[in-house]
Amino acid sequence: MTNHERSFQIPFNPTSRDFAGYPMPVSVPDGMRLELSRSRIIPGQEDVFDEWMDMLNSRPTELQEGLSAERQVFEATFRSIEADGSTWIYHLSLVGVDGSENDESIAVDADHVAYSGRAKEPGWEELEPRFMLVPSEFLNLMKRFAETGQCDFKDDHD
Repeated sequence: MTNHERSFQIPFNPTSRDFAGYPMPVSVPDGMRLELSRSRIIPGQEDVFDEWMDMLNSRPTELQEGLSAERQVFEATFRSIEADGSTWIYHLSLVGVDGSENDESIAVDADHVAYSGRAKEPGWEELEPRFMLVPSEFLNLMKRFAETGQCDFKDDHD
């Protein structure tokens, strides 16, 4: 690696905490937010990030407890190692607009928040959503969960 390559660093510009979010494209149903956020992993904390993801992957049943209150329809996390060697976390979610934050009275959510504070830079950069596509067979169920935190599997065609 040359000195020029070592001096290049991808900037991290967290979105302001009072940012209301981007307008949703028409393909995102009313009452839902599609979000893709990214943050840089603190240099030297990549192993903590791996522990964090291992912890989440080992406790899916506990994590499900908070989904209803959060109105979290879908959530996924990705790691990217960028050209400058920095490690970034990307978080994709589809959530109801009336959802809550992590409930730290739930042990796994408290652990989740603690790992976040140790592994990543504070804040998130928000990427602008432009399009979403969901099979129509799932759409009504997803909208109902985003609105109420509940879903039943009744036939929506009744």
